[in-house]
Amino acid sequence: MDPFEEMKAKAKESWAAFVPMEMLTGTAAPKLVRFAGVRAGARVLDVACGTGVVALTAARLGAHVTGLDLTPALLERAKQHAALLGVETEFTEGDVEAMPFPDASFDFVLSQFGHMFAPRPTVAVSEMLRVLKPGGTIAFSTWPPELYTGQFLALMARFAPPPSSEGAAPPPLWGNPEVVRERLGDAVRDLVFDRDRIRVPILSPQHLWAAMSGGVGPGANAVKALEGRPERIQELGREVIALSSTYFEDNAIRQDFLMTRAIKR
Repeated sequence: MDPFEEMKAKAKESWAAFVPMEMLTGTAAPKLVRFAGVRAGARVLDVACGTGVVALTAARLGAHVTGLDLTPALLERAKQHAALLGVETEFTEGDVEAMPFPDASFDFVLSQFGHMFAPRPTVAVSEMLRVLKPGGTIAFSTWPPELYTGQFLALMARFAPPPSSEGAAPPPLWGNPEVVRERLGDAVRDLVFDRDRIRVPILSPQHLWAAMSGGVGPGANAVKALEGRPERIQELGREVIALSSTYFEDNAIRQDFLMTRAIKR
């Protein structure tokens, strides 16, 4: 039995709350697809694809794209997007730690802010490289631990730890180049890092907290977990507003991220 089964089952439910915010990361999708060098005709896997923003961006270039995600609600949204765009894509429910694909199936394996939430990085890396062809490209975007989203995720985990999370690696460690270098190891060559930024339009940090406490976005799960403890919810709100204020300018919150690219040996 998977020791993180309970954690993954809860993730299926909790990540459904991300649907209303999908285009916040949608603007980062072209940056990753371009950084990876995706080309027409290539076979591309989008790991932890969510609502399909990376998968569909690659499909518009003429790539043959498959998206994989744990959360059925996100996959349903991705299928709706594909139908609206009129592009051929395949979306499959599944776990990055046990992917339902043969060895060496893809020319590109991508993940945008997704595989980083797998509890066992060594298992996730092994699976992503297993389904990648030799000479193929692995590329992903992650949140550095010291910047806004990394700190935000740590804040959420402190107030509302996910079930059965003991032993799970903190997701923002994937935003540390030295950690990434160690995890990919000798299985890859030509490792390259870059950074980019998205800006999340919001009138104020107070508006962000109001949306979150009203049930929008992943942070809403922490609020739900604290139901019946108003003093803790108020404390969380103060910390969210304080953190967000540090990165707030021109009616937007800056979210800087790390991009990684490498070639499988």
